[in-house]
Amino acid sequence: MKKLLALLLAAVMLLSVLSACSSSADAPADTQPAETETTEPTPEETTEETKEEETAAEEPSQEELDQAAADEVAAMIDAIYVQTRTEETDAQCEAAKAAWDALTDEQKALVEGEEASPDYFGLDTGDASKDDPRNQDEIGENELLVVSFGTSFNDSRVADIKGIEDALQEANPDWSVRRAFTAQIIINHIQARDGEKIDNMDQALERAVANGVKNLVVQPTHLMHGAEYDEMCEVIDAYRDKFASVSIAEPMLGEVGSDATVINADKEAVAKAITASAVADAGFESLDAAKEAGTAFVFMGHGTAHVAKVTYSQMSTQMQTLGYENVFIGTVEGEPEETSCESVIEAVKAAGYTNVVLRPLMVVAGDHANNDMAGSEDDSWKTMFEAAGFTVDCQIAGLGEIADVQALYIAHTKAAIDALNA
Repeated sequence: MKKLLALLLAAVMLLSVLSACSSSADAPADTQPAETETTEPTPEETTEETKEEETAAEEPSQEELDQAAADEVAAMIDAIYVQTRTEETDAQCEAAKAAWDALTDEQKALVEGEEASPDYFGLDTGDASKDDPRNQDEIGENELLVVSFGTSFNDSRVADIKGIEDALQEANPDWSVRRAFTAQIIINHIQARDGEKIDNMDQALERAVANGVKNLVVQPTHLMHGAEYDEMCEVIDAYRDKFASVSIAEPMLGEVGSDATVINADKEAVAKAITASAVADAGFESLDAAKEAGTAFVFMGHGTAHVAKVTYSQMSTQMQTLGYENVFIGTVEGEPEETSCESVIEAVKAAGYTNVVLRPLMVVAGDHANNDMAGSEDDSWKTMFEAAGFTVDCQIAGLGEIADVQALYIAHTKAAIDALNA
């Protein structure tokens, strides 16, 4: 009996084992446990190293931060590089300078915009404290307003524009000499960089009205009766009825004339003055001595599409009339066409000269003189003349610092004052 019971228990155990094995074999494959299993770490299981890598990937690099800071300043410079003054201009100029000062040297080098560059604040053009903006009140009844395009080159502004203003004040002690610039872009530049505030035309005329000026004489330092002279006259016309009398003096070269053959005493005086100064600065005893040494003098004006562009042709005629065979007239804009750099190079080469002295035919020796004429870029006059095989010397000096030119302005102002009493 006991033997039978033992056999029955063994059979039951065998059936249980076989049943368990069968169930395991029939189970779906995806429910079977893998021999090895790898799972993604939970957020809690993320290592400190992984967190640091993710944070670093999200934060901008130092290079990106530097460029962003430089771009912000460039945008602020572009915002004040405009010809219109607004109620926000003063604050914008101050903010742009503060932002520039906050940049590192590396960031300043990255400032580039539509008009912005590191030179806007960084270029050393001299000591602005030597200038006088001549925007004081208590003008009196007689004002002599000297109107210039302007320049942001401090040394040139002092030597040329202030030089003319000082000479006019000395010659007219009974008149208060005041200043106005027509280029708001330049006014903003000087104000933002140097903290010097110069009146534009409207500000200067409003100041005159507020100060009770009765007699107003305006002396433009412009070269000719060109586009900027015309614009100046339009502004003055809007204020004429606010003064008892208004008189506008002649620009440097006087009346334009009908064609290239028309010259006058003003053009002769300027031709003689600028040539004599250039010859002396070049170290020659005379223009003839320079000619014998194979040296030509090229005076570079601005050029214009205005009908007054014939003035440059007249100046060339004037040089020829004076017998200045080794003197040539050119313009940055190449208007008239024969005054383009390429045309002047061909003319100088055809005349057989090998050395060239470049000098601006401009009141101030500013951006055009320093960059368009004497710059190192491929399109500067200096570079182009050198590429043509000439030995080149550049004289960075404006017309305004020449005593004979200042005397010419004094004569024009006297004529305008006399016209008030006629």
